[in-house]
Formats: sequence, structure tokens, C-alpha cells
Amino acid sequence: MVDAAARVFVAHGYHRTQVQDVADVLGLAKGTLYGYAQNKAALFAAAVRYADGHEPVPVPAELPVPAPADGELAALVAGRLASELADLELARVLSDPTDVASTGLEAELASIITDLYRRLAKHQIAIKLVDRCAPELPDLAQVWFGSGRRAQVDALTEYLIRRQNTGALVLPGPAPLVARTIVEVTALWAVHCHFDPAPPAPGRPDPDPVDDTAVAAMLAEVFVRAMVPMAVATPDPC
Repeated sequence: MVDAAARVFVAHGYHRTQVQDVADVLGLAKGTLYGYAQNKAALFAAAVRYADGHEPVPVPAELPVPAPADGELAALVAGRLASELADLELARVLSDPTDVASTGLEAELASIITDLYRRLAKHQIAIKLVDRCAPELPDLAQVWFGSGRRAQVDALTEYLIRRQNTGALVLPGPAPLVARTIVEVTALWAVHCHFDPAPPAPGRPDPDPVDDTAVAAMLAEVFVRAMVPMAVATPDPC
């Protein structure tokens, strides 16, 4: 039920999705589905809460899943965001007064990007659901587009400016634009590419699934090469 609800809400958004749509995917009568979830709001909340496997699904005695109270889902998303943001490699680096990590700037920047990718991928279904439906749910939109994406871009902007001011990084554009590009491209691969609805071209096999480890490493390499100045070779005196 959680998996089916997630797929339907991602496909249609919140307002256009009906309980019958989820029942149809499961091959159940709508009345049967009400034995598992109280209403559409309960289905959506269950998908956000349980689809990524961070919480155990309710046992039969706890069914049907109740509809969330006002503000409950927004509080859940805000709590998860706060937990992840506080533990980011980026947050650790920003709290360090040294100019560059002892491991070197390349490793520092690569670690920030791969850590961001890993955390986005860990919550990819909930992120996709919230990103798809938040514009239709004002309390969720306030959390997602405020303390979620904007906070991440702002923190990354601060990091880029700090390293640019010491000459450690050469940015290809304004720091806020570069920061948003990093966040959006990382989210594209860590989250949205997993939900690509495009069918394979006729006569061609299904595309390979996204290899998150390989993609994270690739993105880190791309951004490191774009911003870390190449060492200038010392002329050979001979």
C-alpha cells in the first residue's frame, strides 16, 4: 500500500490523486483499502513516513493508518530535515575555523558533495513526494522550500564564499548560483532520475538503474575540476 501510494502521488500530485487510484494499482476494492488507511491524507502521510524504510510500518492492530493532525506531516518533514542538516559534512566544515581541511581542498569539496548525495538518496521517495506535492499543501511547502532547499543552498553558498575569499576556490559564477547548481544537479541524480517515467526507445533495452556510488563520485569530480585551481607547475631550471 505504501509503495503504491507513493507511485500514484508522484505521478498525479496530491489533489488529482484519489483513493480509488491507489486501490486500482493494488487491485483492491476502495472499501478494502479503507481498512488500511483512513483517507487520502492518511495514504499520503504513510507514503512520506514509511516508503524509505526509516520507520517500521504499522502492525495490523494499528490499522487503519489515521489521517495526520494539522501540522503533523510538516513537523515530521521538518524534523527529518533538521536531523540531516545538522549532521552534514558541510555543517562540520563550516563549524571548523581552519581555512582548508588537512586532507586537502579537493577531498574536502568531494566529501561535501558525496555526503549530500548520499543523504538525498537515503530519503529519495519522501523527497520526491514532498517536492511533487508541497506546492499543493501550504504548510508542507513552507517547510520544504524554506528550511529544506533554501537552507541547504544558503549553507553551501557560505562555504563557497569562504573558500573563494581565501583563493582556495575559483567559482565559475556567483556563489549563490553555483551553490544552487550543485544542490539541484545532485538532487536530480540522487532523487529525480530514479523516477524517470520515459520508456526506453524502441528496439533498445531498458536503461541501467542509477548507480548512486558511481554518480556521486562523478559529480564530485566534475565540481572539483570546475572550481579547484590546477596547480601551476614549477619551471624546470634546466
